[in-house]
Amino acid sequence: MAKKKEEMTQEQVQGAAAETAAPAAGKGMNPVDIFRDALMKTDREGMVDLLSFIQEIGFLDAPCSGGNHLAKKGGLLEHSVNVLKYAEKIGVSLLGGAEYNKIQDSVVIAALLHDLGKCGDYDKPMYVENILKSGKPSEAKPFKRNPDLLAVPHAVRSIKLATLFIDLTEEEEWAILCHDGLYDFMKYDLNGKERPLQLIVHWADMWASRVIECGSDQEGAE
Repeated sequence: MAKKKEEMTQEQVQGAAAETAAPAAGKGMNPVDIFRDALMKTDREGMVDLLSFIQEIGFLDAPCSGGNHLAKKGGLLEHSVNVLKYAEKIGVSLLGGAEYNKIQDSVVIAALLHDLGKCGDYDKPMYVENILKSGKPSEAKPFKRNPDLLAVPHAVRSIKLATLFIDLTEEEEWAILCHDGLYDFMKYDLNGKERPLQLIVHWADMWASRVIECGSDQEGAE
């Protein structure tokens, strides 16, 4: 279980949220440090082992998608940090500093681990290089789903992999499972049963993937 931490003021939380913007701006802490430090600060038992496992399975170098947002080496890590950045901004804005403090650890864990399953499983990556019939890599869609890996929804796989090492709360599990909101396989089960943590992670995920990352992709920026 997470240990009780000293409460932060609203200004401190906003400052922490702003700090996560550094990788996108190309300054300050790098994404690996932000990812590791934020998860370690939750004091969740088993986190050290989970972080070692995450490195072993290739999370730090994995793409985030086949050809949409951040379809590049390291894209999954960059996206996860972006989601944390906007989840903290949304959480503080809607709840205020005092209320956000109560769920901060859960926001960090759900935001940073929501796409953990995109690494794949059973020693098989979820995404592999997309080679055209010509023998050349595709420029439009650099990666594709690995045909040798069964099509388990990545949110389900995220929960499975995370819980090999740490305990998730019921709210964290629901937030990860339903982070795609009404756009994914859980839409009928989720409709009308949305929760604050789930909504914060979903909105942050949508803003990061649809606005920040797709905008960069369309502009040809890395």
